[in-house]
Order: sequence, then C-alpha cells, then structure tokens
Amino acid sequence: WTQLVFGEGNHEAEFVFVGEAPGETEDQTGRPFVGPAGDKLTGMIRAMGLERGAVYIANVLKARPPGNRTPLAPEVERCGPYLLAQLAIIRPKVIVTLGGPATKLLLGSELGITRLRGIPARVTLGVAEGAPFEVPVMPTFHPAYLLRNYTVETRGQVWSDLQKALELAGRPIPPRAS
Repeated sequence: WTQLVFGEGNHEAEFVFVGEAPGETEDQTGRPFVGPAGDKLTGMIRAMGLERGAVYIANVLKARPPGNRTPLAPEVERCGPYLLAQLAIIRPKVIVTLGGPATKLLLGSELGITRLRGIPARVTLGVAEGAPFEVPVMPTFHPAYLLRNYTVETRGQVWSDLQKALELAGRPIPPRAS
C-alpha cells in the first residue's frame, strides 16, 4: 500500500457505509470507494435519495491488503477498533455494511454475507459523547459483488436492503429508477 484511506464524508452523517478495504484506485488517491465499485456505491446512495457528501464512507482496513485480497481475520482484528472509534464519533442513525468482512466485524458473526444480508441487526458502539449507544446495521452485498453479479435478482436484493436502511432511519423511500 502507498497511503492510508481513512474515510470521508459528513462527520455528522445519518448513514455510514462500511466496506472491507481500499483497492488500487483508493490506494492511489487516498479516498474510499473511488474506483468502479465506488461509482456503483455512489449510484446506490443516490438511489436512496441521498448525496455522497451527506453520508460517511469508510472501510474496516485503512490500507490496501497485498494483492488486493480479502482482509484476513488478524488484519480485521487489528484494524477493527479504529473503525469502531470512527463510528462512535459519528454516531450515525444507520450503518450499511458492504460485504462479508464489514458485516462479520460489526455483527460479531462467522456467517457469510449471503446468510446475513437483508436482516437488520443492532450493535452497541463504544463511548462517545458520554455513553454507549445502539445503532441499526443493515448488511448488504459489496458494490464490487454487485458489479460481478449484475442480475435482476441481485439488484433487487440490494435495493430491498437499502430501502430497509431508509426505514430504519425514518426516511421516505424514493421511487426506484427504471
């Protein structure tokens, strides 16, 4: 890796999107989700009736893993506390986890994303502004997975997950663009 990719967006965001680790483009720019998966994530955020600058985007790992591989459990263990601290500071209304590593970390589960996606959960985050707090987590597929498996079924599953995230925040659901 060449540089840290800490996260970016609104530090008072209602929604935080959490991926697994920076990729090559993210490593080059120092910004999360700016490659093809980032374009897809931006589209997902817009489909929710939000703008990218209104949300916060981060990854579990803050640096690109060798060979752009999936993060290993020890890496997630070492980097996870930094993400949890970020979330405790931001205090979002909803966290949308993108893919397995982020979902497994936040939910403390060994189950895969195909078993966890679409099922809202709640987590308690650490002390921020004086007290621990609970926040809903909505697991969904990673945008890179969506790009590789761009089917009507997969798109429908992700849209359903995003609708649930909006409901958890008490937000209206915009009509789906055709």
